[in-house]
Amino acid sequence: MKIATFNINGVKARIEALTTWLQDQRPDVALLQEIKSVDDGFPRQHFEDMGYTVETHGQKGFNGVAILSRLPIEDVARGLPGDDTDDQARWIEATVIGDTAVRLCCLYLPNGNPAPGPKYDYKLAWMDRLHARAQALLASEQPALMAGDYNVIPQAEDAKRPEAWREDALFRPETRAAFRRIQNLGFTEAFRARTQGPGHYSFWDYQAGAWDRDDGIRIDHFLLTPQCADLLADAWIEKDVRGRDKPSDHVPVWVELNA
Repeated sequence: MKIATFNINGVKARIEALTTWLQDQRPDVALLQEIKSVDDGFPRQHFEDMGYTVETHGQKGFNGVAILSRLPIEDVARGLPGDDTDDQARWIEATVIGDTAVRLCCLYLPNGNPAPGPKYDYKLAWMDRLHARAQALLASEQPALMAGDYNVIPQAEDAKRPEAWREDALFRPETRAAFRRIQNLGFTEAFRARTQGPGHYSFWDYQAGAWDRDDGIRIDHFLLTPQCADLLADAWIEKDVRGRDKPSDHVPVWVELNA
């Protein structure tokens, strides 16, 4: 089972690039963030015609997450539990049935800037709710993963210029500590389980020639429960996508499971 997480930065703006990528790479499951579309406006039929079952949790002009699956999918749930007043579309989860059933959670964690401030408070509160959902996934003792744009730079080596991010919400100590608390519950960070060292990024800003200078950060992650980590065959970043026509500022990150 090959699964990719991809912040596409607008499904309508990026539909040609997304279509080409799906045709070339044929992920079994694509977890998409920042679709920037309401559910009814999502080009569902286009992707269904490509062989994908489509589930979305959308929002007009902002946020939005989606699951595209070539495998059977069931038990879809939308919205991160813990705050019934939160109307931001940042979480969708479902069980995908391969040789093994795997619970897949697709997330778009709040950016949190400017920090400190209300947006940063919301980010940390959202991470507290994520911690609670992570505990529940572990308690279920099933293969499960949480993947997406975390808007978290876990360590200094995950940024080309960590000093430039020191006061940013993505790298502030409180953010990294909240991420570690989740990981330390017993999750495996898939990419780092396979690849160590600096120089590996999943996001390059559109501004100031960041891509040309490889001035990137790694903020798109897979966290795997122990039962899912036992199935891990590989994990990688598909860097070259950033150099194509009309790219997202993120690139796909992959895991392959023996499932």
